[in-house]
Amino acid sequence: MEFLTIDQEKCNKDGLCVMACPTKVIQMETSKSMPEPTEDFKEYCLECGHCAAVCPTGALSLDWLKNEQCPPYRRELAVAEPQVEQLLRSRRSIRNYNSKPVEREKLAKLLEIACCAPSAKNNQPWNWIVVGDPAETRRMAGMVIEWMRTCIEQNPEQAELRGFPRVVATWDAGEERICRGAPHIIVVHGEKDSGFGAEDCATALSYIELFAPAIGLGTCWGGYFTSAVNFYPPLFGALGLHAHHKAFGAVMVGYPKFKYQRLPVRRSPRVRYL
Repeated sequence: MEFLTIDQEKCNKDGLCVMACPTKVIQMETSKSMPEPTEDFKEYCLECGHCAAVCPTGALSLDWLKNEQCPPYRRELAVAEPQVEQLLRSRRSIRNYNSKPVEREKLAKLLEIACCAPSAKNNQPWNWIVVGDPAETRRMAGMVIEWMRTCIEQNPEQAELRGFPRVVATWDAGEERICRGAPHIIVVHGEKDSGFGAEDCATALSYIELFAPAIGLGTCWGGYFTSAVNFYPPLFGALGLHAHHKAFGAVMVGYPKFKYQRLPVRRSPRVRYL
């Protein structure tokens, strides 16, 4: 099988694909040769697509990635420093939502963008569960409360440190602080023994929360929900997780009830330059 295909009429033999390859599985015998895969290409290729992305002429295709599948980088859409800074500074953890459900297309778009996140060796360890029914989101929030009640009974001191009694009391008073009234929750999960599963999945969730405002949505990390999934079998089962998987994170998703008008200042960096 040809793992790598070069359009000889387009290739300018600049060697960029060779230099950009992280695992050095593309080679050129001489400066006048065509790029070609090494003998161990299949074993060590990360399927990162660097080679196809860096080629200025679109001459390179892979057996799993054709050149025409890769949208070109559109320089007219590039954002300058002020726009990026405002994007990052204006990120808010949304804890007040409208009851309107999010369209399936928007939820799918969030996951599409999340899967563009970097991961160790391009392993892409994430699997996704989207709770699409607001009533089901509410029911699962109730299961988190059940877990908290158990924790309070079995280890009241630790439960107090984690604020469980206060959350349960507000639930009993009619206020839901698990999913904060969000109509949906997205759970990312993967193999328990994944070396960098937690880090990779957290990065993917960050992509979701940074992209969400662009399509009118708000998000907030669901710390209580994530903990409950991994320690409360009824919730683990309700989500249908594989026995050898664990939840690496969860975010609540919905349309924000409020619009924020200011960019609060955060603490200055605590840093030492060496």
